[in-house]
Amino acid sequence: MINDERLTTFINSLDEGLPEDLAALEKEALADDVPIIRKDMQAFLKYMMFASKPVNILEVGTAVGFSALLMSEYAPDAHITTIENYDKRIPIARANFEKFGKSDKITLLEGDAAAILPTLRDTYDLIFMDAAKGQYINYLPEILRLLPSGGTLISDNVLQDGDIVESKYAVVRRDRTIHTRMRDYLYELKHNDALVTVILNVGDGITVSVRK
Repeated sequence: MINDERLTTFINSLDEGLPEDLAALEKEALADDVPIIRKDMQAFLKYMMFASKPVNILEVGTAVGFSALLMSEYAPDAHITTIENYDKRIPIARANFEKFGKSDKITLLEGDAAAILPTLRDTYDLIFMDAAKGQYINYLPEILRLLPSGGTLISDNVLQDGDIVESKYAVVRRDRTIHTRMRDYLYELKHNDALVTVILNVGDGITVSVRK
């Protein structure tokens, strides 16, 4: 497998870039140490918006709204529901949605996804999982309930900067629970009879699952 930082940099350098307002938000988020999707993940999401043309998107993990705004930019007819639990980022995300004129296209739900997901009654043709990594496995039953046949689930940061291949005892103690749960999550995605899943070495690792 090719895994060379120079190659990644080269591939990213070929990207046409973001619209000016999104590029400014990306720069601001990075300056504030806000975790947002990496360049290669941005390119993948842009591709998915054109390829799958989703009309109803669910995002678990809003942060300051960067990825929701990116998806809305490249799927302008879609409505996005996004969930965020971190009090300090919620008003920033709301302000960004207002600033970008997307408040009617993006619905922000405040609170713990574990509590919010069971209350949702709609289905979503694309679900983007980008929240607390140790919770992915716990969210999955409700995510599957909300994902119709033919729907796509994209999960970000599944390879944990390569630590996923290590023994949990080689990982720092504070990260061992996340490590174990992420391994369980990947196993479940690959062995769940309702899904067809591919694991891709994009960004910090993603999975793309399609509901049968």
